[in-house]
Amino acid sequence: MKKIKVAVAEDERLAREELVYLLERETDVELVGTAVNGRELLELVEETAPDAVFLDIQMPELEGIQAARMLQGRDQKPFLLFTTAHEEYAVEAFGLRALDYLLKPYSPQRLKESLQRLREAVGTRRGDGADGTARTLGAAVSGSVAAGRLLVEDGERMVVLETKNLLYAEKEEKALRLVTVEGDYTVRLTLQELEDKLREQPFFRVHRSYLVNLDYVRELVPWLNGAYTLLLRGNETQVPVSRDAGKELIRLLKGG
Repeated sequence: MKKIKVAVAEDERLAREELVYLLERETDVELVGTAVNGRELLELVEETAPDAVFLDIQMPELEGIQAARMLQGRDQKPFLLFTTAHEEYAVEAFGLRALDYLLKPYSPQRLKESLQRLREAVGTRRGDGADGTARTLGAAVSGSVAAGRLLVEDGERMVVLETKNLLYAEKEEKALRLVTVEGDYTVRLTLQELEDKLREQPFFRVHRSYLVNLDYVRELVPWLNGAYTLLLRGNETQVPVSRDAGKELIRLLKGG
């Protein structure tokens, strides 16, 4: 089987060495090189054409987010997996269609989940025949989205929701509330897990506690210090939009 070519961009030596160590233990992963800043990463990608890049968001000279934007202009874009110690950058990272977002310090189990997602994405891109198809179908059955439906646990019930009817999701203390055109559901799911399942659909993380269906956006109202309030069709709830997410949300709504 052809190996998955991976590059790593991380300016912190210990974090870089730990990630390299974990990646080198995977038999189907080929580490093509490391970089300590965004400029080195761009050169490395140009030289080695990796399938994926693990990149830190905050790096000297050229930050990971900036380097990622530049990589988006390539004909063959590498899959992006962001790494950072700061959760607040997640909205911007997923706005760049990141495949995943890893918080430091790295958990071996969490990294394995990211690598499995990467394997499925690379298999689909390469068109790996029956094996690639099996992985894609397996991902759908295991709890992702199949034909626009989402299977969730609401108390003792297993409920199948049409994702087109989901207005938004709100993170509560120890649960997740899904607000749909048909009613509300409290489910055993994290907001991050739901965001991952809806990655290929028009949903956007507007705030650390809210994921919104962009098809229902009615109005974006300026608020304080660059933040916004979002009004949705079919619901009177006002959803907060963080300052960092506001610019990316406007770009998405404009179709940019």
